[in-house]
Amino acid sequence: MWNKPAAFAALASLLLAPIARCAEPAPEDITSTLEPIRQQNAVPALAAAAIRDGHVTFIGATGVRKFGSQEAVTVEDRWHIGSCTKSMTASLAAMLVEEGKLSWETTVSKVFPELRDKMNPQWREVTLEQLLTHRAGAPHDPPPALWNEAFKRKGTPTEQRLAFIRGILAQKPEADPGTKFIYSNQGYSIAGAMIERITGKPWETLLAARLFTPLKMTSAGFGAPATPGRVDQPWGHQGAGATLKPVPPGPNADNPPSIGPGGTVHCSIGDLVRYAGWHAASSRNERLLLNDTSFTRLHTPASGQDYAMGWNVTQRDWAGGTTLVHNGTNTMFYAVIWIAPEKNAAFVAATNAAGPAAEKACDDAISALVQRQLAQ
Repeated sequence: MWNKPAAFAALASLLLAPIARCAEPAPEDITSTLEPIRQQNAVPALAAAAIRDGHVTFIGATGVRKFGSQEAVTVEDRWHIGSCTKSMTASLAAMLVEEGKLSWETTVSKVFPELRDKMNPQWREVTLEQLLTHRAGAPHDPPPALWNEAFKRKGTPTEQRLAFIRGILAQKPEADPGTKFIYSNQGYSIAGAMIERITGKPWETLLAARLFTPLKMTSAGFGAPATPGRVDQPWGHQGAGATLKPVPPGPNADNPPSIGPGGTVHCSIGDLVRYAGWHAASSRNERLLLNDTSFTRLHTPASGQDYAMGWNVTQRDWAGGTTLVHNGTNTMFYAVIWIAPEKNAAFVAATNAAGPAAEKACDDAISALVQRQLAQ
């Protein structure tokens, strides 16, 4: 017999019940694939991951946090990503451009009017875009005296950056602005200082609030990832093979904050691949954090070069065309990101060593991931 009250109660219960969702498949553990690569290249540890359509498909980590110790790395461990930081700084700048706080044509002298008469005249009309595409004439190597002063770490990171760029701007650019590609951490320091002056907030605070938190990069931070006196995260290493020397975490385990915007971020391999996946899905992400126009600007090389804003732009058949790639090292860690926008996929690898063996280990890991991903 039809029981109307009971039937309506059952229907209401069904309609109000939470909709069952299919759980996202767990990523495949590729530790067993990475271990032979790590051994062949004699690096202390190696981590890698892949993402496609917003889902992490492969992830793994193998080796030890410190050469000569027994503490094994995990997929939650944090890796220094060096110059892979640059695309993060450029992404932050794009957010401020969208908000009208900056423009790509904003000049150094406009942001720092008090320095106008103290800077070399060639710097005055250098733009934010020129700095982020390495066409500002900023030097590849910092002046030795200025670099030595930066390692003294006097004041807050923001104060250190301002003092550092004052010294850079007082000298003649390495090339006439706008005429030549010169890869430069110093140029990104100037861009980072411009961001700080316009917002009134430290670059580190802005990056955490505007990028790490929205993208749920809970492991992300700055400087050497391990705690001084502990082996709670990977230590960086100098040398290679049997001569590997662990570098104790602390101020001397990373570059000074003066060049932070060009390369002092650390994060887990999972957070790094999710960041890369955000760029891979730049035309599909429902305008998360940035619009399509901004992503296009970030990913388009400056005229006459292959470098965009924090990305080298190349072509690969396996990627279906364009790839975005960047590597990074603080001379003690090494990391690399490969992005295939046409496939909505990205691949990342990191190790706690530097030099040719570290680069090959990461490249071999990326190759293995690409083959596994494309075989699916």
